[in-house]
Amino acid sequence: MHKFILVTGANGQLGSELRELSVLYTDYTFTFISRSELDLSNPEAIQAWFLDKTFDVIINCAAYTAVDKAESEQALAREINTTAVTALAHIAKEKGISLIHISTDYVFDGKNFKPYLETDLTNPQGVYGQTKLDGEQAMLAISPENSLIIRTSWVYSSFWQ
Repeated sequence: MHKFILVTGANGQLGSELRELSVLYTDYTFTFISRSELDLSNPEAIQAWFLDKTFDVIINCAAYTAVDKAESEQALAREINTTAVTALAHIAKEKGISLIHISTDYVFDGKNFKPYLETDLTNPQGVYGQTKLDGEQAMLAISPENSLIIRTSWVYSSFWQ
């Protein structure tokens, strides 16, 4: 069955890698969007963008990732990492779209000396981790049946930024 997949954060490290790999998957039609095409800091713009569009899956690679800078740009980090994810989760629920969200191990406190499990308690130590956790929690509260969270500690890419 042919699937239509939207990838946000198209120009970031992960989005760029997915674009390169997408040509291998001929049973899927990928749409890649960047911040110039969709302002993720504006929930109304997100809603409006989706009005006439339908996808089977959204892969949210977009994020505010400047960990240290998030401390001084808290509002922007929250808009991208929490508010935008919340808006995408509402859209996913309304339209029956699966939502795959790329998150981070910064939702933990880093005091564990073994690999973290998804069931481990979270304890973010800064704004970046907290905004990513808040986005995860909103997503799961809004559309748990359509949501998948992937927490990564590092993204390796030929598109280094």
